[in-house]
Amino acid sequence: MNPQLIEQLKQLGLDVGVNGLPYRFPVHPNLVHFTLGLFIIGIIFDFLGTLFFLDHPILKFLAIPASRSNLYDVGWYNVVAGTVISFFTVAFGFFEMLLAEPPTQMQSVWGLGAGSTMVLHGVGGVLLLTMMFAMTVWRGYQRFSWRKNNPTQVDWKYLVMGVLLMGFMFVHGTLGAQLGAEFGVHNTAANLIQLGKNPNQVLK
Repeated sequence: MNPQLIEQLKQLGLDVGVNGLPYRFPVHPNLVHFTLGLFIIGIIFDFLGTLFFLDHPILKFLAIPASRSNLYDVGWYNVVAGTVISFFTVAFGFFEMLLAEPPTQMQSVWGLGAGSTMVLHGVGGVLLLTMMFAMTVWRGYQRFSWRKNNPTQVDWKYLVMGVLLMGFMFVHGTLGAQLGAEFGVHNTAANLIQLGKNPNQVLK
């Protein structure tokens, strides 16, 4: 935990609570779901647009009026939204990391200590944001320039990279989950239990 940062927060009238943060619940884990969900949905809809000849009969049978361009629109806007919100996800992640007090005598199921897990998760977050931003730029060039007159708006290299990036998201997200679930970092309920308090009563 960064004592200088805590002192600065106190000067602003913000007190660090039982979870080690100046607010009741961590923000980073909540934003993470938007980062993952929006980007994954974007890649899935780009697959649906590229494989439109397969899913079109199904959509027609279900009486869903969708065109290939509609599917690509959903893919594009979700990828953009996922990347934009990821800047906030990473920013809150580093802020909350500065206020973290990871335990020193524990290991995760992957055999990593809390400190190592936190460092890997932090570095991975920056790498993930960089890759998502690069993918979004790549997607934009395909949409508005390289393939604007092509019925398939994205190429297979982009889709394969999207799948690989989702694999990286899984590993990266698991590290983050271990910080909260196994090490109790900024885990409000876990910290209350350690203090001998009942979370059900305190968090009413």
